[in-house]
Amino acid sequence: MNRVLVGLCLLAAAIPSFASDGKMTAEERSKVVKWLDESRREFLAAIDGVTEEQWNWKPAPNRWSVGETAEHIVLAEGLLFGNARRALAAPANPEWETKTQGKTELIERVMAPRMGKAQAPEPVVPAGKLTRQQVVERFHKQRAEIEKFAAETDAPLKMHTVDHPFPVFSTLNAYQWFIYVPLHTMRHDKQIAEVKATEGYPAAK
Repeated sequence: MNRVLVGLCLLAAAIPSFASDGKMTAEERSKVVKWLDESRREFLAAIDGVTEEQWNWKPAPNRWSVGETAEHIVLAEGLLFGNARRALAAPANPEWETKTQGKTELIERVMAPRMGKAQAPEPVVPAGKLTRQQVVERFHKQRAEIEKFAAETDAPLKMHTVDHPFPVFSTLNAYQWFIYVPLHTMRHDKQIAEVKATEGYPAAK
């Protein structure tokens, strides 16, 4: 192999790979499936056995109850997955690499650990009218579709984008909207735990 060819090979190896086909890698799929499993088990355990009094108890007038937080989770999962689907239905964004660069790492870093606070968009603000059974049924129905998508999709998720209402995220691709689903749920699982740990939370009967 001549020196020019060797140099070109070394240069190509030094350039970061952006997975130009836009598809999930095997590692990324495995990670998403793991997050979906963890967040599903965590959420269902968090609301299992919660009494009606506990479900509706609020730590303060301006804070959500366990029931409201759980309702927010199922509303948000539907919206977030819907945005991933909406992105896929749109034409590929020719600037997807630059528009979404660093956003995956940002979502992974801040979402599940519950870093920062934000006002929930109106479509996912809970009305506090769903029972625990209704939340569980809706959660299972949505998750069956989401988990099937995670296991089977071969779409170029990263090439398709939809704007986020929060400036910090700006533009997200379908893959980023998709990983948002379990990580957002894990974020609010912690909120449920905070409500339960608040002084005055009703004892189980």
